Amino acid sequence: MGLKIDGGFVKNILDDPIDDAMVEVIARIGHVMGIKTIAEFVENTDILERITGLGVDYAQGYGIAKPSPLGCICLSTNPEGIAIARK
Repeated sequence: MGLKIDGGFVKNILDDPIDDAMVEVIARIGHVMGIKTIAEFVENTDILERITGLGVDYAQGYGIAKPSPLGCICLSTNPEGIAIARK
Protein backbone atom coordinates (compact mmCIF):
# COMPACT_ATOMS: atom_id res chain seq x y z
CA MET A 1 0.00 0.00 0.00
CA GLY A 2 1.18 3.54 -0.68
CA LEU A 3 0.07 7.11 -0.13
CA LYS A 4 -0.05 9.06 -3.40
CA ILE A 5 0.75 12.74 -3.37
CA ASP A 6 -1.39 14.53 -5.94
CA GLY A 7 0.43 16.02 -8.90
CA GLY A 8 -1.33 19.33 -8.30
CA PHE A 9 0.97 19.86 -5.32
CA VAL A 10 4.06 18.34 -6.94
CA LYS A 11 4.14 20.17 -10.28
CA ASN A 12 4.55 23.62 -8.69
CA ILE A 13 6.68 22.55 -5.74
CA LEU A 14 9.69 24.62 -6.84
CA ASP A 15 7.72 27.88 -7.12
CA ASP A 16 5.02 27.60 -4.46
CA PRO A 17 6.00 27.36 -0.79
CA ILE A 18 2.51 26.12 0.13
CA ASP A 19 2.77 23.19 -2.31
CA ASP A 20 6.26 22.48 -0.98
CA ALA A 21 4.94 22.39 2.59
CA MET A 22 1.98 20.18 1.60
CA VAL A 23 4.27 17.60 -0.02
CA GLU A 24 6.54 17.61 3.02
CA VAL A 25 3.65 17.16 5.46
CA ILE A 26 2.00 14.40 3.40
CA ALA A 27 5.33 12.55 3.22
CA ARG A 28 5.74 12.87 7.00
CA ILE A 29 2.20 11.63 7.67
CA GLY A 30 2.81 8.64 5.42
CA HIS A 31 5.99 7.76 7.27
CA VAL A 32 4.33 8.12 10.69
CA MET A 33 1.66 5.69 9.45
CA GLY A 34 4.32 3.32 8.11
CA ILE A 35 3.19 3.87 4.50
CA LYS A 36 5.48 4.59 1.53
CA THR A 37 4.75 7.82 -0.35
CA ILE A 38 4.51 8.28 -4.12
CA ALA A 39 4.64 11.70 -5.81
CA GLU A 40 2.81 12.14 -9.11
CA PHE A 41 3.77 14.58 -11.89
CA VAL A 42 7.54 14.52 -11.37
CA GLU A 43 8.45 16.21 -14.64
CA ASN A 44 12.17 16.94 -14.24
CA THR A 45 15.26 16.29 -12.15
CA ASP A 46 14.83 19.49 -10.12
CA ILE A 47 11.43 18.31 -8.87
CA LEU A 48 12.83 14.81 -8.28
CA GLU A 49 15.68 16.23 -6.17
CA ARG A 50 13.26 18.37 -4.15
CA ILE A 51 10.80 15.57 -3.33
CA THR A 52 13.69 13.26 -2.47
CA GLY A 53 14.93 15.90 -0.02
CA LEU A 54 11.45 16.05 1.51
CA GLY A 55 11.46 12.31 2.14
CA VAL A 56 9.13 11.11 -0.62
CA ASP A 57 9.81 7.43 -1.33
CA TYR A 58 8.77 7.01 -4.97
CA ALA A 59 8.05 9.19 -8.00
CA GLN A 60 5.94 9.02 -11.14
CA GLY A 61 6.06 11.30 -14.16
CA TYR A 62 7.85 12.24 -17.35
CA GLY A 63 10.97 13.08 -15.33
CA ILE A 64 11.20 9.38 -14.44
CA ALA A 65 9.98 7.78 -17.67
CA LYS A 66 7.57 8.54 -20.48
CA PRO A 67 4.47 6.38 -20.80
CA SER A 68 5.02 3.25 -22.86
CA PRO A 69 2.95 0.28 -24.00
CA LEU A 70 2.33 -2.39 -21.40
CA GLY A 71 4.55 -4.87 -23.27
CA CYS A 72 7.52 -2.54 -22.88
CA ILE A 73 6.84 -2.05 -19.19
CA CYS A 74 6.83 -5.81 -18.66
CA LEU A 75 10.38 -5.96 -20.02
CA SER A 76 11.57 -3.79 -17.14
CA THR A 77 10.51 -6.24 -14.44
CA ASN A 78 12.78 -8.54 -12.50
CA PRO A 79 12.58 -12.36 -12.77
CA GLU A 80 9.92 -12.49 -10.05
CA GLY A 81 7.70 -10.19 -12.11
CA ILE A 82 7.92 -7.27 -9.69
CA ALA A 83 8.13 -3.89 -11.37
CA ILE A 84 11.35 -2.01 -10.70
CA ALA A 85 10.80 1.52 -9.37
CA ARG A 86 13.38 4.27 -9.18
CA LYS A 87 13.67 6.11 -5.91
